[in-house]
Amino acid sequence: MSWSSPGMRAQPARAVPAEAVPAPPPTRARLAARAGRLTTSLCRSLGRPGGVLGGRVALALAPGLLCELATSRPVALVSGTNGKSTTTAMLAAAFGVRSRPAWNRTGANMADGALVALLDDPDADSAVLEIDEGYLPGVIAETRPAFVVLLNMSRDQLDRVGEVASVVRRIRAALLTSPQTTVIANAGDPLVVAAAQAAEHRIWVAPPRTWRHDGVTCLLCGGHIDPMATTWRCTGCALSEPSAAWTVSENGQLIGPDGHRRILDLRLPGTANLVNASFAVAAAAAYGVPPDRAVDAIAGLAEVAGRYRSFPRSDGETRLLLAKNPAGWSETLAVIEASPSAVVIAVNSREADGRDPSWLWDVPFERLRGRRVVASGDRATDVAVRLAYAEVDHEVEADPVVAARRLGGRVDVAADYTAFLAARSRLARTIADDGSAKSNGTG
Repeated sequence: MSWSSPGMRAQPARAVPAEAVPAPPPTRARLAARAGRLTTSLCRSLGRPGGVLGGRVALALAPGLLCELATSRPVALVSGTNGKSTTTAMLAAAFGVRSRPAWNRTGANMADGALVALLDDPDADSAVLEIDEGYLPGVIAETRPAFVVLLNMSRDQLDRVGEVASVVRRIRAALLTSPQTTVIANAGDPLVVAAAQAAEHRIWVAPPRTWRHDGVTCLLCGGHIDPMATTWRCTGCALSEPSAAWTVSENGQLIGPDGHRRILDLRLPGTANLVNASFAVAAAAAYGVPPDRAVDAIAGLAEVAGRYRSFPRSDGETRLLLAKNPAGWSETLAVIEASPSAVVIAVNSREADGRDPSWLWDVPFERLRGRRVVASGDRATDVAVRLAYAEVDHEVEADPVVAARRLGGRVDVAADYTAFLAARSRLARTIADDGSAKSNGTG
């Protein structure tokens, strides 16, 4: 199917109504959009991202403004527990082959962030929007999207968003009321399949491996699903792994409909990014972009909002990796294993991270044995205890930037959300200061 026949959490998640808010009168919509743009511009002039506040102001003045702006263009929503920002960047690049997409490149992924993306580019004729899975039902109701990309579903900050099953049920209910939407969904994830089966139009993508440990109980009947089975099925009902139109292997071989084959030669590392790219290509093809051109558009991406970026030091380099939950950490450790780097594990537990760090015990840190490792972040001692039980020799240094300097050489800093943002800001500022010193002849 083609169209003719897309981050930051600033407050605790809440239940979002799945009913669309009526579009505002034209005059109010124009005033609200202007106020939102002015607020965003002011925030950015003060050195703040502005990816949330401008949207909140606009929605306060015209609650149905997102609905109004979304109706004039095809919209693709990208959601799931992990991989949203990267897949959104990939899909926006692929959509760019045939249109000019608006997209929330800052990672602000609630309704207000999506609105700012649309306000930022009023001339865009399509939209690719990353949406937090907890907010997805409400945004589906508001935007009536042409496409929804469902990557994966797993536990993530239980103290903030609740059990994953409740999130999946609300997504399923929202898709039941959006018959025009085509869902591009992960055939290997039982929770995703349970949600996506509610859609009238589905395109299944099969990754080489999927975290299934949060989907061992069938959402539809309560039956058991073996997370280790090659092809999964429920023991109590007909829910089972669907046949996929698109598959991707761990060596990057993408196979699609009509015998399409292509090696995904990406600059972004790891199997997880091959999977993200396969979803982006499948969604772009549904939009009408030739798959080969979609792959070419995606291949050049080297970083996404600082993820995977390497920052040079006098004695080596620091690469930043983001991981927020057991499924994401498992993929991040796979990226780390592919290089001989030293490692800093930086974990905070602030509001945007979730206050409860007990998920550390579900991460296979045993894979770091034999490396130089530093436990870091606000919860450095919690990380140190977990590493000790994993029999990983380690040091402790609360500051991840200092820890990377202490290790020297090539260092991977794997961090959760607020630790990642703080490290990215400091490392980028250091490079900027060094550049300024050199340009002034003082470096």
